[in-house]
Amino acid sequence: MEGKVRVHIFVSGRVQGVFFRENTKKRARKLGITGWVRNLPDGRVEAVFEGEKRKVEELINRTKKGSLIARVDELKVILEEYKEEFDNFEIRCD
Repeated sequence: MEGKVRVHIFVSGRVQGVFFRENTKKRARKLGITGWVRNLPDGRVEAVFEGEKRKVEELINRTKKGSLIARVDELKVILEEYKEEFDNFEIRCD
């Protein structure tokens, strides 16, 4: 997993309606991570992060903590093939 990586994550807990996606976007952009984050109908948050391994790991660790009013109960991380698919990091509403 040297160099660039891509992860697909699913976050469970109190993660909707607590600025979780906005905080994730701000952190990702600050670290130079590309990808997206969105709410799921079942109350979880889903995201894809692409970037330098060390920075993606840092974002994963910060995601585990959530925001000030969020509560992360579970974080599932799936390593995927790096695709260099994104130009920036965005919040999706689909």
